[in-house]
Amino acid sequence: MERPIGDIELAGLPLFKKGKVRNVYEVDDKLLIVATDRISAFDWVLPSLIPYKGKVLTQLSKFWFDFAALVCPNHLLATETKDFPAALAPFAALLEKRSMLVQKTQAMPVECVVRGYLSGSGWKEYKTSGKICGLKIPKGLKESDRLEEAIFTPSTKAEHGHDVNISFKDVQKKIGAELAQKIRKASLELYQKAALYAVSKGIIIADTKFEFGLFGDELVLIDEIFTPDSSRFWPLSMYEAGRSQPSLDKQFVRDYLETTGWDKNTPPPELPAEIVAKTSQKYLEIYKVLTGLDDLA
Repeated sequence: MERPIGDIELAGLPLFKKGKVRNVYEVDDKLLIVATDRISAFDWVLPSLIPYKGKVLTQLSKFWFDFAALVCPNHLLATETKDFPAALAPFAALLEKRSMLVQKTQAMPVECVVRGYLSGSGWKEYKTSGKICGLKIPKGLKESDRLEEAIFTPSTKAEHGHDVNISFKDVQKKIGAELAQKIRKASLELYQKAALYAVSKGIIIADTKFEFGLFGDELVLIDEIFTPDSSRFWPLSMYEAGRSQPSLDKQFVRDYLETTGWDKNTPPPELPAEIVAKTSQKYLEIYKVLTGLDDLA
């Protein structure tokens, strides 16, 4: 097993942004997104690292960006270090398989969430109000039930603290009615295309989230898509409505943390070695199942 990477410094390159998992650097007029092996949960970056995680996020995003390019253009320029600018050559070994050179865009201030099943915060909101993000949902549904049609349930994009679910009207106020319509349409089409493909591989995509940016006047997908950090992946063979589902995504770590007594207000505990190993295994498994490749570990 390779040694996981918790942080990356690229001497001479300006740091554009440091997120919970990714470091983003400016390279001339473009950006280099480097996925570390950090993992976050409940708005905290955990002290433990997950081997291969950054590579899975990058390579799975590359797969899906290629897969969905006809539905919506994206910001991806290159993922092979040999295709990167010469200034990045000294860091090639460090960047291999965990970095993307992308167009710099004007990021939209909205998390674009699509739900095909009733789970997570959507399930909690439904139990309380019968709605999700202002959308009325049929009565009598159980946890993990499939929705008749996938729904667009946006949220704020918080740099710190919780994302907060908002209505489509709120999105229209934030970015304008025309752009909001484009984002909703693209999000639903992307989900439908990927969900059909995933089911053919024995995987349910219960929900997912996207980020979009503007490159000039063009709407483009940015960040990551359909990864185990941004989506719920359920094995179709084990699916049963009325309960939470076994998953091949970050939910496994959240579920473990719920058993520890951690209050979510103080620094989180280390993950036990077996939880780290199992999480790494789940990330590698979903990559292999969806792409058919086994080239990361």
